[in-house]
Amino acid sequence: MAPELFLRDYWQKRPLLIRQAFPGFESPISPEDLAGLACEEAALARVVLHDRKRDRWELRSGPFSEESFPKLPKKDWTLLVQDVDKWDMDIRALLGAFRFLPAWRVDDVMVSFAAPGGSVGAHVDQYDVFLLQAQGHRRWQIDSRPDAPRGFRPDVELKLLTRFEPDHDWVLAPGDMLYLPPGVPHHGVAEDACLTFSVGMRAPSQAELMVDLAEELAAALPEESRYADPDLSLPADPWEIDEAAFGRVRAALHGLQALDDAALRRWFGRFITQYRAAGELGRPARPPSLATLEAELAKGGELLRHPHARHAWARDGRRACLHANGLSLPMSVAAARHLASADSLSAHDLAALDADGREALESLVAAGHYHLVKPRRRR
Repeated sequence: MAPELFLRDYWQKRPLLIRQAFPGFESPISPEDLAGLACEEAALARVVLHDRKRDRWELRSGPFSEESFPKLPKKDWTLLVQDVDKWDMDIRALLGAFRFLPAWRVDDVMVSFAAPGGSVGAHVDQYDVFLLQAQGHRRWQIDSRPDAPRGFRPDVELKLLTRFEPDHDWVLAPGDMLYLPPGVPHHGVAEDACLTFSVGMRAPSQAELMVDLAEELAAALPEESRYADPDLSLPADPWEIDEAAFGRVRAALHGLQALDDAALRRWFGRFITQYRAAGELGRPARPPSLATLEAELAKGGELLRHPHARHAWARDGRRACLHANGLSLPMSVAAARHLASADSLSAHDLAALDADGREALESLVAAGHYHLVKPRRRR
C-alpha cells in the first residue's frame, strides 16, 4: 500500500492488519536481552501478571533483579520495556520504516515478552500504535465499533475495560503488524512465548498543551504583574463579582489571547521535543570547542547523537529554528533540516552548516546531544 493511501484511508480512522509487513522478520533482540535490559537502573520496565482463577491483575515496576525472572510462573505474565529504541540501535533502525509519518510524532518502541497466555488485559490507548509481531504468536482482538464500551474496572491498578466485546479476531505471526488508531479497545494474548514491538506515537492531551503553554507564559511575567483595579467604584453588592471585575480578569489574561504565531511555534517546538520520561542528557565536564570538533572530525572522527536527543525543525520566516529537547536554535533551513535528521555528523556535515548552525552544534555538544568519537589510531 502506498503511504498516501494509508494516511488517507486508515490513519486515525480505522484499524488495519498488515500480513507480512516485514517479510521474513527476525527479532534483533531476544527475550533474554529484554530481561537483561529490564534490570538496568535507567530502564522503564514493568511486569504484568494475571491470576485467571480470581481474575486478578498485578503490576510490578522495575528495575528488576536477575533472580526475579526464574521465579515467575510458566504462563500468564508479560514483561514490558519502554524506549528500547534508545538502548538498541537495531531496534532504532526499525523506525526508518515509519518515516512516512512526522518523526517528531514518534514516541518510542516498546518491546514486550509474554509467556503463554500473557496479556496486559483489554484496554484503550489514546495514541496511534503499530503492533509488530517479532517472535512467536499473539492473538489480537479488537472492538472497532464507534460506540464500543470504554468504562474502566475500579478494582485493578491498570486501566482495564469493564466490558470488552470484540468484533475482530486475528493471530499474528512474525512479520505481521496491526495498526490501531487512538481509542480502539483491544486485547492481546500470547498464544506461545512471544515478543511484540509496539511503535507508539506521541499525542499530548489538550490539557497538557494548555498547562505547559500557560506555565511558560507565566514564567516570563514579573512578580508585580497582578490583578489590579485602580478604577474601582463603590460596589452595588460587596459579594458580587461584577462585570467590571471580569473585564479586568480578561485584561490580566491578555498575554494568552495575544500570543503571536512566532511565539506559539517556538513554544510548541520546545514542548514536543522534550523527552517525556527518563534519560536525561548528561553534559560533558569539559565540552570540546568548535575548533576542537573541526580538528577531530577532519582526522576522521564522528559526532554521534545521543539516543535520548529529540530533534525537530520549523520554518521561521525565511530561516528556521532547530528544536532540541526544549531548546530553540535559529539557523538556515538547510542546517536545521540536516541537524534534525542526522544521527551522526562528519567533517563534511560540519562544513555544510552555516555560521549559526555551527554555533548551535557547539551548544548541542556542550548540552550532551552529541558525543565525539575520535578516530582510531593506526598501529
